[in-house]
Amino acid sequence: MTQPSSAVSSRRAFIQTSALAVSSLGFPAITRSASPNSKLQVASVGVNGMGFSDIKNIGEHAGVQFVGFCDIDSKRFDKVDGAFPGVAHFADFREMFAKLGDQIDAVSVATPDHMHAAVAMAAMRAGKHVYCQKPLAQTVWEARQMRLLAAKKGVVTQMGNQIHSNIEYRLGTRLIREGAIGKIKEVHSWVGVTGNERNKLLEPPAAEKVPEHVNWDLWIGVAPMREYSGAYHPFVWRDWQDFGGGALGDFGCHILDPVFTALGLKAPLTVVAQNSGINRHIWPTSQQVQYVFPGNEMTAGDQLKVTWTDGGLRPDRKLAKMPPELDLPKSGSLFIGEEGNLVLAHVAGPRLYPVEKFKGFSYPKEEGRNHWHVWVDACLSGGKTSDGFDYAGPLAETVQLGNVATRLAVGQVDPRTGRMETPRLIEWDAEAMRIPNLPEAEALLTRDYRAGWEIQPA
Repeated sequence: MTQPSSAVSSRRAFIQTSALAVSSLGFPAITRSASPNSKLQVASVGVNGMGFSDIKNIGEHAGVQFVGFCDIDSKRFDKVDGAFPGVAHFADFREMFAKLGDQIDAVSVATPDHMHAAVAMAAMRAGKHVYCQKPLAQTVWEARQMRLLAAKKGVVTQMGNQIHSNIEYRLGTRLIREGAIGKIKEVHSWVGVTGNERNKLLEPPAAEKVPEHVNWDLWIGVAPMREYSGAYHPFVWRDWQDFGGGALGDFGCHILDPVFTALGLKAPLTVVAQNSGINRHIWPTSQQVQYVFPGNEMTAGDQLKVTWTDGGLRPDRKLAKMPPELDLPKSGSLFIGEEGNLVLAHVAGPRLYPVEKFKGFSYPKEEGRNHWHVWVDACLSGGKTSDGFDYAGPLAETVQLGNVATRLAVGQVDPRTGRMETPRLIEWDAEAMRIPNLPEAEALLTRDYRAGWEIQPA
């Protein structure tokens, strides 16, 4: 790794000194030097799609300067070059980290899911702050290691489920925390997309020639090597178990986020799933995952059931006690409370039911925040985010536990109904990261890493 220049050393010393000064005052003011070298210098891995969205939003902060852009596809730099010209290009994040060294203060990660942990943990091991796209990691074990490493290194982290900071989710979670519908008896969450809607394949596709602008070895990364196909890159990877997490992996950390935030959830006690049919390659078209969490001061009992559905499956609208002319949103959550119900669409403001009970209800004033700038401000001030890996890690673990339960259905699908004959319940020991009643399922908590791409524990 290159040694920092005196200018870089001065800049890093400035940022550290500012952080200590601000934290000692006990308020979130940010002190910056007039020198451009006092800016947070950011490198980004993944520069198109959501990667570009993250770069654009992070780059709109006056305290940010980009120093490196990395992508395995050389044709995907056009947008970032137009918005932020003159930033160095890399194909391999490891080369970028080694070459730029202490010129980098923070890293944004927006690769396909299977590479999140590899990139983010390499950055954190080097002492870099990290903004990582949802679902944070592709496996339960990776999510756990990312949380532990972030705490160990003391870096500022943030998951890219940006609606966490939107006024709609902030208002919805506030209403629940403040008791608008009383203690919560049950939650239903759902998303309208299917787990494999981006293609109709059930088995790996025929091999295609690798385009000259794609470094396929780097794209595969930690996953088992397979031949290139346009059915994977640049977008359809979400459908495949080796690379993405289907509908739950794509949207779980969005839609379950206000459930976790409002109710202070950490880890489920049990998880069980049914689905429309699954093999070892592609995620199911639709599924139902039932989580049971320990109760707390926000819940009506000593346990709380949270039911996730996707692929067009939704709870019965009658549960919400909404007017007959209304219907549940295509995606969102229904909180059933002792004193009423709350529907929080993805993404729209919260609605309270039954209507007659909440007629004249005065909604409190709430403000949204810029999710990306919250992270930048925390990096510059030595502060903390509400969506750091200490919070996002358990949320991501819960999402991926649902996918573990779904994958247990392989070989147990009734061809007449397309559903599992006997759903297998996961009893989850979160502290030990074990499944005591089904130890054979523990292999699904992690993955086999390709030689040379192993991820070391935190």
